[in-house]
Amino acid sequence: MLLTPLLTGVLETSLNSLLFRDRSMKAARQRLAGKVLRIELQELSSPLVLLFSEQRVDVLGQSEDSADCTVQTRVPVLLKLRDRQQLSPLMRSGELIVEGDIQVVQQLVGLLDLAEWDPAEWLAPYVGDIAAQGVSQIVGKGLGLLKSGLQSQQRYVAETLTEEWRMAPGPLEVVWFNEEVDATVRSVDALIARLDLLEGKR
Repeated sequence: MLLTPLLTGVLETSLNSLLFRDRSMKAARQRLAGKVLRIELQELSSPLVLLFSEQRVDVLGQSEDSADCTVQTRVPVLLKLRDRQQLSPLMRSGELIVEGDIQVVQQLVGLLDLAEWDPAEWLAPYVGDIAAQGVSQIVGKGLGLLKSGLQSQQRYVAETLTEEWRMAPGPLEVVWFNEEVDATVRSVDALIARLDLLEGKR
């Protein structure tokens, strides 16, 4: 599979840049030294094997080393692990299956949580600090505008449905309708009781 060498290369470069640049994370990294993590993704036919040392992490498409921990999941679930608080809920829901030493996953997730996800730091070696900061700010503003634009569109669609097209009732209309239904049910119950009473007299 041609995709795997490309994927392992990109992942290895990214992880080394992210986890091994900051000296303050050295103590956290050392807990993973010598560990082997095998990640089996539903989207890939072969696993991703992460071999941790004190200086770096190697990402392979296959390995003879026995894994300390094996993780089975999907790519979208794996991306959620940037937030360490997601680990337990994902395991409970069955979206993330962990076999072996769970501490390997916990320590990696902890490292990812500590890591700086600043695009400017990644770009700086290639384009310089000032240009990298500028690009980072432009991307940040672009994402902010996109987010606010999507929120505005969401509000517009909601208002169109409730106000203009009247496809969805407003909250007060729902309350009124429920009260009317309850009143009708009470009236029907009272009528049935009166009919039963009249039939009893006969």
